[in-house]
Amino acid sequence: MVKDATSEHLRAELKSLADTLEEVLRGSAQKPKAEFEKLRTKAESALKDIRSRLGDSGERLAEQTRVVASKADEYVHEYPWAGIGVGAVVGFILGALITRR
Repeated sequence: MVKDATSEHLRAELKSLADTLEEVLRGSAQKPKAEFEKLRTKAESALKDIRSRLGDSGERLAEQTRVVASKADEYVHEYPWAGIGVGAVVGFILGALITRR
């Protein structure tokens, strides 16, 4: 649920950035320089914020992946035959799916 809220918030920010950039591109020649600079500053700020959030999300995802991989490694070391069995089943299923195409 937290991921859904985060992704929805990120989508809303990306849409806002896209709208701002469209406005800048649409009226850049028609707007006074002061108003154009204001829109440009707003777009740069939004872009910087989104880049920061995307970087934070990537770092969190990498950390979660490391934790899951570590737990899987511990489980396989603790129960090697179960790991072999799961690997064999997954391999069999993937092989069956690939040969069907």
